[in-house]
Amino acid sequence: MESKEILISISDLHREFQMGDGIVVKALRGISMEIYKGEFVVVLGPSGSGKTTLLNQIGGIDSPTHGSIKIKGIEITEWSANKLAEYRRNKVGWIFQFFNLIPSLRVWENVGLALEFQGKRKMIKTHCISILDAVGLGDKIDRFPSQLSGGEQQRVAIARALVKNPDLIVADEPTGNLDFVTGQKIANLMKELNQEFGGTYIVVSHDVSMTKKADRVFHLRDGHIESFESNKVIAVENPY
Repeated sequence: MESKEILISISDLHREFQMGDGIVVKALRGISMEIYKGEFVVVLGPSGSGKTTLLNQIGGIDSPTHGSIKIKGIEITEWSANKLAEYRRNKVGWIFQFFNLIPSLRVWENVGLALEFQGKRKMIKTHCISILDAVGLGDKIDRFPSQLSGGEQQRVAIARALVKNPDLIVADEPTGNLDFVTGQKIANLMKELNQEFGGTYIVVSHDVSMTKKADRVFHLRDGHIESFESNKVIAVENPY
């Protein structure tokens, strides 16, 4: 039995969006879940199930209508905009479906942006080369995004998320813009990096094959958790 600390605790999370003509869209309907430190979690569900909305709450991009999100026992829904920006900058690594690389910057410079935003100036290229080696791109650090395949561009995006050594890595459909074989390689890479370097991964996807990489899978439908499954037996240690 594996012992884990609770990193994220979510309770009765709701997110509603006010549309035109008084229409209210209920994207999240009372989500409650716990995510353990070092875990690789997949949130699976069809389009419109609330996956990205949930990820945006956890990653500090958006705030819930009501409910609780605690990171290491600290309630983040009460944080100011500046505090949330600091959290996103220093504690969360983002991986998106679309790679969001800057075309005019070389590979290592795209990765180095994450450190620039943290205000770090020393040894940036050295840190970037190290993490690019880890994702298999050590020989392509001076190329531009247009000179890379889709899978290679996503590896750059993964390196950018990891270079600042975040507590949490959140990935929004990271294989959604790739063919099946390349997507599988990216999924395998993320799992290998999770095992090698640690960090907590939350991956939202509609790709069922992604569940083979997960420690646990949460199935989302219509804004609530329909079911979940675990590939590990976990004993929880919560110091908070």
